[in-house]
Amino acid sequence: MSGVEALYPFLYPEEDDGADDDAPARVLAQVVASTREKVDEIAALREEVVAAHAEALAACAAAMAHSLAGGGRLFAFGNGGSSTDAQALAALFALPTADDPRSWPATALAADVATLTALANDVAFAVVFSRPIAAAGRPGDVAVALSTSGGSANVLRGLAEARRRGLVTVGLAGYDGGAMAEPGVVDHLFVMPSSSVHRIQEAQTTVYQVLAELTRRALG
Repeated sequence: MSGVEALYPFLYPEEDDGADDDAPARVLAQVVASTREKVDEIAALREEVVAAHAEALAACAAAMAHSLAGGGRLFAFGNGGSSTDAQALAALFALPTADDPRSWPATALAADVATLTALANDVAFAVVFSRPIAAAGRPGDVAVALSTSGGSANVLRGLAEARRRGLVTVGLAGYDGGAMAEPGVVDHLFVMPSSSVHRIQEAQTTVYQVLAELTRRALG
């Protein structure tokens, strides 16, 4: 059974010789049930994460607000889907909102395609986040790293460089936190305790949305 068949077995019914007029309705019912199951899973995971990290989210938002109020900038980074989440996070700060007309300096490192591809091609993919932080990061800035596994080498190197330079570091990871959960890797860590990449990224969306909102509130 292929990966897709394992995820959606109802789309691949066993062949038989007889016609089954009820097959379309049965498949539709299974699709609906699968959708409800996934919605229930992410709702439960989001509630679990927010309940477990409520105080930590407030503390992290206060630290981020302190940095931004002092002239700090935010750098967000990750790979693949986490890269697009990093861009969404940066936009939450860089763009004004209905409740806060101010814009805060925030950059998604992977959005600079020229620098990222030059580093990947000329040096190594492992340094595509650490080198930009080394070039632009300074004490008082904020580095937010997103990874479903918590173990992406280039993300960990970016965090290590940020800590060396005195940035406030924030990590969002899945599973058990991976290498991000080791001592001294990140100042503020939020783990989505799931083995599903889809559920992890959906829960991470909630976490960084909450962080952005709490940070803007703390900025007054």
